[in-house]
Amino acid sequence: MQFRVLGSGSRGNASLLWAGDRLLLVDAGLTIRSLNERLDEARVGFRGIDHVVVTHGHLDHARSAGIVAKRHGAVLHCADTIRQHRALSRAPEHASLTAGEPHRIDGGGSGEITIDALRVPHDCDPTFALRFESDGRALALVTDMGEPRDDVAKAFTDAHVVVVEANHDPGMLARGPYPDALKARVAGPGGHLSNEQMGSMLERLAGPRTHTVVLAHLSAKNNLPGLAVEAAERALLRAGRTGVRIVVATQDTPTETIDA
Repeated sequence: MQFRVLGSGSRGNASLLWAGDRLLLVDAGLTIRSLNERLDEARVGFRGIDHVVVTHGHLDHARSAGIVAKRHGAVLHCADTIRQHRALSRAPEHASLTAGEPHRIDGGGSGEITIDALRVPHDCDPTFALRFESDGRALALVTDMGEPRDDVAKAFTDAHVVVVEANHDPGMLARGPYPDALKARVAGPGGHLSNEQMGSMLERLAGPRTHTVVLAHLSAKNNLPGLAVEAAERALLRAGRTGVRIVVATQDTPTETIDA
């Protein structure tokens, strides 16, 4: 299993996951032009995507999902309640993604891909944290989450790769340019994880098998990569985990391809 973030931030989120003989696009919140450019960079050709998985209906995660699914003949996987959203309705085929129920995809010659979804607090209901497993390798994706959750930490612990949101530094958010209502929304229980909240989740998510942590959804105005990395390092130290690589996902530059 391999993973690559194509873009992560408030202007759009999208990642590629190669599992078995299948290619999954996880979220499609970039504009279709930007997404196509980054797919070209990743050498994903015509009808190269087999499945599109959407965590929730906010446009920065769903904007191009229906178009991509239609162009590639891909199956769209999302909650039934957002299937008819304008950004998703063009998909030719839909499979229901349900919290608490294992979701299985044929991985081709390498067996099944299993997706476990759990609901997380966010002001777009439902929003899912996801755990992907294929051929004994696992990746956990935990973003757009208003507050740390024990149930998610317990269910998703010990993935080989952990992708976790590090959206904002509380001090920068308080001093920053956002209006007060937006500041309250970001910092509230339906918003996004701060660096320290990310650390609280990461301390519980990172297990003996975890070798790479990807910090995602960093705010361009309310965070700095160095602050997020420092918080992640402290969390890994508390967890007794050494030698874990930390990768910062950015809005405009895809990450390298990461082997799970």
